[in-house]
Formats: sequence, C-alpha cells, structure tokens
Amino acid sequence: MDKELIDILACPACKADVELKGNKVVCKGCGKKYPIRDGIPVMLIEEAEN
Repeated sequence: MDKELIDILACPACKADVELKGNKVVCKGCGKKYPIRDGIPVMLIEEAEN
C-alpha cells in the first residue's frame, strides 16, 4: 500500500486520519478497520469492522 495514498485518506465515518496496520486501514479517531482488497482500500462504512 502506497504511503502517499494513506496520507490523503480519511475515515468516512468520523473524518479522522487513518494508518495502515497489517492488511487493514485503521482510523486513528474512531478505530474502525477498513479492509484492503486487491491492493485497494475499501473505505465504506458498511465494510468496516469496529
């Protein structure tokens, strides 16, 4: 996953910054974990894990 992409992404639920942890994009604010499928982060609230 490209660091530049992570730097411009924001959590769709709370608008906080996100970080890459393993194979998930994790919100620094609310803690939601978004999956990465085929190298593409799926930033949909419905797809997030709490």
